[in-house]
Amino acid sequence: MMTAVTMIPLMGGVALAVDYTELIRERQETLNALDAAGIATAQHIVAGATDAEAKAYAKTFFEANLRHVLPANTTLTVTLPNNNAGGGTLVLEAALKYQPYFLPAAVALLGGTPGQTNVNFSARSEIRLKNTLEVSLVLDNSGSMAELGHGSNQVRFDLLKSAAKQLVDQLSGQAQLMKQISKPVQFSLVPFAASVNIGPANSTAAWMDQDGISPIQHENFDWTTMTQGNSPWPQRYVEKVGSIWYARGTDWDPTQKDKPLTRFSLYKWMQRISACTKDSNNVCTSNITYAPIASWSGCVESRPYPYNIQDTAASTSTPATLFVPMFAPDETDYTDGYSRPANNNWHLDVTSSSDSPTPTRQKYMPKYFNYGNKVTPAYGNNAGPNTSCSTTAITPLTDVSTSAGATTVKNAIDAMVDVGATNVPEGMAWGWRTLSSTAPFTEGRPETQKGNDKVLIVLTDGANTYYTPDSVSAQSYSGTYYRSGGNDLSGNKAIYSALGYLAYGSQTKPFGSTYTYGRPFLGTSINVSKSDYSNANYTKAMSEHLATLCDNAKAANIVVMTIALDLDSTNTAEAAQMAALKTCSSDSRYAKDPADPTGKTPKKLFWNSTGATLSDDFKAIGNELSNLRIVS
Repeated sequence: MMTAVTMIPLMGGVALAVDYTELIRERQETLNALDAAGIATAQHIVAGATDAEAKAYAKTFFEANLRHVLPANTTLTVTLPNNNAGGGTLVLEAALKYQPYFLPAAVALLGGTPGQTNVNFSARSEIRLKNTLEVSLVLDNSGSMAELGHGSNQVRFDLLKSAAKQLVDQLSGQAQLMKQISKPVQFSLVPFAASVNIGPANSTAAWMDQDGISPIQHENFDWTTMTQGNSPWPQRYVEKVGSIWYARGTDWDPTQKDKPLTRFSLYKWMQRISACTKDSNNVCTSNITYAPIASWSGCVESRPYPYNIQDTAASTSTPATLFVPMFAPDETDYTDGYSRPANNNWHLDVTSSSDSPTPTRQKYMPKYFNYGNKVTPAYGNNAGPNTSCSTTAITPLTDVSTSAGATTVKNAIDAMVDVGATNVPEGMAWGWRTLSSTAPFTEGRPETQKGNDKVLIVLTDGANTYYTPDSVSAQSYSGTYYRSGGNDLSGNKAIYSALGYLAYGSQTKPFGSTYTYGRPFLGTSINVSKSDYSNANYTKAMSEHLATLCDNAKAANIVVMTIALDLDSTNTAEAAQMAALKTCSSDSRYAKDPADPTGKTPKKLFWNSTGATLSDDFKAIGNELSNLRIVS
């Protein structure tokens, strides 16, 4: 009798154990089938499946993996990726009805509701599809890119263009399969040399200095020389109110009168004679037609430190954050004791007296409003006030999942020209700005958005360069070409470029009395002498800016990939640049450093390329970018 009595709870316990074990097994089997279906369906989606095909595929795959669970006892709900968040998330939810063998006690003990004949539970699986990707190609367009690539019979520039277009094709091919995602892969292109061209269409942008309040807006100009009564325009003078110079007098065009004066004002109101009736001396006498001396080509000054190496938004409340158009000042007409002209003498000097010193001649403003008396041509890119503006304009982030977008980027790559010096920090800074979600360029996704990667690819074939006036060939405006370089009678200490001059002689200092030197030296360490006006010291200063810029970009979650092209490790400056580029690069999330036998050190995203290896290295970069976007 005792045995019979004890058998009842024992059998009940066994029954409950059987039901509990079976419930756990079916639940785990459902979860496994759900996860497998999620990964398989995600891959099916990125391969180009339609919404209906993806849902049908998910159901078939899910049910096929339910080995011991009746599909009739499950319900699958598929939520396809949302276009608003990175690569989108695929959500699969399954409901399972478990029917216990022993009722009704099992229902209650296993979590069911009294009176029911089954136990319900649900499971959820989320699969993030391939990340969306934003890539900025920051490519060296300096003059040395015209040299033959090492180990190749092609010039570096042609090799670069081919490899860059190959990368666009590789990623755009993947992007075209991601029909569920809006703008899955975008590319921007930032050609750089001595400066960066943002495009002349941005002249009226709010982030450009429209009121002349930036501390670098007037650093090469002395508006106090525009006094009332000065020739050639006695009633074209200026007045400073606060920090802004205003156009005053009846000789100004009504659209400029009483408005702030900026470099844009100079481009607009500098006039030349474009046609006329001439006398026997080729001097214009009548029927004179005027036209601008030059139009702004689109290059901008490097912002003063620290904004030159940041993505800080431009704001009128912090004038130094605003962007300023480049305007190469006309340098002196004088030649030095070696008969060398100034490097950038593109306009006739006009001064208050014939014996004015050269710094005064350089910054004397009335000369820019002197028409002359002969027909003269306009200046274009990399000439006159646009000197050192040699590159084509930035191409903002463009969706390459469409053939039109991919073609736009590849055409921009083909249009690049190789001339000028090498300013890697300026190119990289603008590459970062094209990836940003805020102005100047706003095509980038929000920095906080999950499932999106922002990548900077920086390639250069040389060290950072900034030149003293006597170390490069002078311009040929005077009709004579000097291989030995030009004079520096104005005491600028450098060729004009995006960083301005290195010294200002007797000119007004752009940053007040605190600084007696130019922007290249701002923010540099004691390792950079502020009185060493040599090319090597300029390179050192620019390299310090590059190092800090790299740290800033990586701290902002930018993936940095760097390429040293044909750099010589036996050359001190180039070896230093190679080391700097490697330090600048991010660590791979996937690949390990082959030099580490432990297999724990991540590979640096740095490629020491030659002309012969560049194509293969770009393929490796494409593979790394593909890994950033794998289904997870």
